[in-house]
Amino acid sequence: MAAAAASAARRAATGLFPMLLSSHSRALPRHGDFLALPSLVRPRRLPSHPAKLFFCSAAASSNGEAPEKARDMHLYNTRSRRREPFRPRAPGGEVGMYVCGVTPYDDSHIGHARAYVAFDVLFRYLRYLDYEVRYVRNFTDIDDKIIARANQLGEDPFSLSKRYSDDFLSDMAHLQCLPPSVEPRVSDHIDQIVTMIKQIIDNGCAYVVSGDVYFSVDNFPEYGKLSGRKLDDNRAGERVAVDDRKKNPADFALWKAAKDGEPWWDSPWGPGRPGWHIECSAMSAQYLGNSFDIHGGGEDLIFPHHENEIAQSRAACCDSSINYWVHNGFVNVNGQKMSKSLGNFITIRKVIELYHPLALRMFLLGTHYRSPINYTVEQLNVASDRLYYTYQTLRDCEESTQQDQSSSGGSLPFTTTHCIEKLHEDFETSMSDDLHTSVALAAISEPLKVMNDLLHTRKGKKQEKRLESLAVLEEKVRMVLSVLGLMPSSYHEALQQLREKALRRAGVTEEQVLQKI
Repeated sequence: MAAAAASAARRAATGLFPMLLSSHSRALPRHGDFLALPSLVRPRRLPSHPAKLFFCSAAASSNGEAPEKARDMHLYNTRSRRREPFRPRAPGGEVGMYVCGVTPYDDSHIGHARAYVAFDVLFRYLRYLDYEVRYVRNFTDIDDKIIARANQLGEDPFSLSKRYSDDFLSDMAHLQCLPPSVEPRVSDHIDQIVTMIKQIIDNGCAYVVSGDVYFSVDNFPEYGKLSGRKLDDNRAGERVAVDDRKKNPADFALWKAAKDGEPWWDSPWGPGRPGWHIECSAMSAQYLGNSFDIHGGGEDLIFPHHENEIAQSRAACCDSSINYWVHNGFVNVNGQKMSKSLGNFITIRKVIELYHPLALRMFLLGTHYRSPINYTVEQLNVASDRLYYTYQTLRDCEESTQQDQSSSGGSLPFTTTHCIEKLHEDFETSMSDDLHTSVALAAISEPLKVMNDLLHTRKGKKQEKRLESLAVLEEKVRMVLSVLGLMPSSYHEALQQLREKALRRAGVTEEQVLQKI
């Protein structure tokens, strides 16, 4: 008896660690899975097409036709500056989505986390709505910054970019971002880039100067429509040096002549390498065609990068078009813009040394993707505690329902079905309204409260069909967490990791906390 009591006390105490110390995912469901019976089988890894392996959708029609979409989804389109209903170019076909990737010359920071978590959620939610999605995210593995950093470290530029690319992929895996369908690298697509530059020159929108090739913005009247900038106000982008040889200061490089000590490739204009912007135009066309559905990236890419992409792609192929331009907001740190010059540059690796990666993900999802987000330790602690409470509730529920998996048949109590229906409605309404993840997260609060009542209160323990209600509620909360990318491979493992991170932040051991208690 004494040993059992001590064990129970220890378990209760460890459950308090994150609260005391602070102030891979499952298969993706589809929308019809809200109506399906609970499934307690949990694959530890996501398959290549995880939505396929959840369980049969009750939304499928009896005659075998494809189920209707859960509801109309709306996305804010930067180009039109308004929310628009999402209508894919090929109804019933594959949705094409291109997101600008990293330039791997340093550790990835929380601004990268903000962007790629946001587009991972869009990827997941489109699949939840039964769309097949071809998601392309590139690596800019040759660039001025990479060359400068490699020279500084005395390292080969491709070796350096490969190392930081691998680190980035590791960071994304920790944050449970699903791997894109394709992850092309600039260095593997020089032929496609050269071909596109030839097309732009042939169409009269570029010129050659001493081995360099520049895009002529004066020959592209639509320039500036994405960003809303007038041509007279445009200036060279932050990565583009002023060059007196340009016909217009706003003209930008498509091809750069080789310099001593830099990587280069042969081209019709002499040895050299691609400019920054042309790569995304060439690679998106290679994998998605000249026209596709969604192009995404951070707000800082609207000008000049995405403005230049539109110009290049349209100059190379007049039929080129992208339906939706989607951009995420900036990350501030303690109310200031994050930058290396201010010394508030925070890497993903630095954060996850002390916090569970999914606590960082939950923090990021607590703000709408287009709004600026303010990173503070206090807010990260709140997200960590909330994550612990969520997993502890689901863990307790799982243990209770596994003790008795028998079902007495019949319908569930009204309170349970009402709670599930409201969760369904709130989740889909918020996510279909331009991905309001903060509202979707808030929608699980009431189900978690109901579950805790059923688990721990005298009244709840007496409720009819208590275990059946717990099983269904756990299943539906799990569904929401899966779409948001917050579902761990194991509640037990996640809780243990959260406790270990909290102890590390406090600089104490588990034994010391138990002695205090």
